[in-house]
Amino acid sequence: MKTKIRKQIYIEPEQEVRLKQLSQQTGSSEAEVIRQAIAQYTQGSEVFQRDLKCWEQERVFIENLISLGKITESRTWRRDDLYER
Repeated sequence: MKTKIRKQIYIEPEQEVRLKQLSQQTGSSEAEVIRQAIAQYTQGSEVFQRDLKCWEQERVFIENLISLGKITESRTWRRDDLYER
């Protein structure tokens, strides 16, 4: 068995109820349910990391639009055009 590290956490009362229910339903210990939840939550977490380069490109795009000033004529684009960006 791998060495485990002891952690003490605080959870909300309703979380304790759900934890106990999951433990009983799965036949696993509460600690195992928590370990599985952490594994599931962090699995593929690299997908959710921010790509700052994309945010920078979007910021530049927005700044360019702002620099055009107020547009007085009617728009030349369709809503569907926005989804092609």
